[in-house]
Order: sequence, then C-alpha cells, then structure tokens
Amino acid sequence: MSAKPLPGYLTDRFRAWRNTRFVEDQAWYARLARSGQNPRTMLIACCDSRVDPIQLFTGEPGDFFVVRNVANLVPPSVPDRRHHGTSAAVEFAVNQLGVAHIVVLGHSGCGGVSACFDMATGQPHSHVPTAPAAAAANEAQADDVSDDAGERVSYIGNWLQLLLPAARRVGEKRQPREAALRDLEHAAVRTSLDNLMTFDFVAEAVREGRLTLHGAWIDIGAGRLNMYDAAVGSFVTVG
Repeated sequence: MSAKPLPGYLTDRFRAWRNTRFVEDQAWYARLARSGQNPRTMLIACCDSRVDPIQLFTGEPGDFFVVRNVANLVPPSVPDRRHHGTSAAVEFAVNQLGVAHIVVLGHSGCGGVSACFDMATGQPHSHVPTAPAAAAANEAQADDVSDDAGERVSYIGNWLQLLLPAARRVGEKRQPREAALRDLEHAAVRTSLDNLMTFDFVAEAVREGRLTLHGAWIDIGAGRLNMYDAAVGSFVTVG
C-alpha cells in the first residue's frame, strides 16, 4: 500500500474545524450519528473544485445526498455486473433514502464538457476512449476494456461518450466556441435528466409523485443560477 499520512494543511484544517464548528454543533452531529441520514434532496454535481453544491444551497450536515463526477453526468440504466458508481448512488438515494428531489447541477467553464466538445469536433485532445464503438447515443459500455492497438486509453474519454452525441449536435451549429460550450453544458444537464428516467425505480417514483427531477446551471463568475424549465425547453435565471 502506498498511502502516506495526510498533508499538514489538511490536518490543521481538520483540527480548526473540530475546535470550532464541531464543538458548536456537537449535539447535532451526535444526533446525526445516532439517527442516520434523512436528506430531502440528492445533488448530482461536477467534480470541479470551484463548484461546491452544498455551499451554493447553504446546506448543513444531513441536508443533501451528494454525488459528484466529471461533467455531472448520469449514465443510462445498464443492468449488468459492471461497477456503476453514479447509478448506485441514484439507486440508494431513491430506494433507501426516499429523497423527494434530484437536482442535476451543471456549471460554467466545465473542463469535462470542453474535452467532450474537442472530441466531437476533431480538436486535439488526449482522452482516447477504451471503446470507440460505444460513442453512439446512450449506448451501453462495451465488454472490451483494453485497447488492442496498445494506445493509451482514457477513463475520461470513455465516460464522456455519454455526452458525445449532444456534443456533435452542438458542433454542427458552427457557433463561437464560448457559445457552443455553454450550450453543451446545458445539454449535459438535460442528458442526465433524460438518463435518470431510464431507471425503472426513478420513473416509477416520478409517476407516483414521490420524486421530482430538476436541472440547474451555475455561472461561477457571475454567481447566477439558471433553472431548466421543461415547459419552454430552456434555462431561465432564478437568482
């Protein structure tokens, strides 16, 4: 095992948290430890270090069930025996925690979206997928996870194939790059919302009124939140 002790700045920050925030709210943490979690909302956000979904919605411990991945993507339901981290989190949130809301949160300047756009439009990139044939819209992952040609493959490239069909459609518009990336960031949110409905337990909960799905996008620099309005098929500013 190659793990080493935590870097000093992290242990210093933990001690500071424990001596301040934890001490102030110790009774609440003790209650959470005893009673377990009961969040009303699941947040599906990007890994980007500039976007903290809990902070954006002023969350407290126990408020949100959060999963983060590259480009805030939800894959379609694929009932095989592979490892599906995001899908497992969605299943747990809906079937075990009974969340009432799932929010897919995109953001400006998303590196994953930018990489996918470059893949779709033939721009230089290093994210060679392990299974190029799986680039079709929402196609299941291929069984072959090796590259017979010996070329270095990319987990990111494979993951971003989920968004590749949308990226190709955006690329066909021949618009300036900034506008195209904004469109694709929005499309990533819509793709995840569509894919959520391919899970039978999500679709059932939505039909029965136990669960609602939401899409949002945050402009990091402007601090502006846009919400996806399915009635008009676009994002509208909410704050």
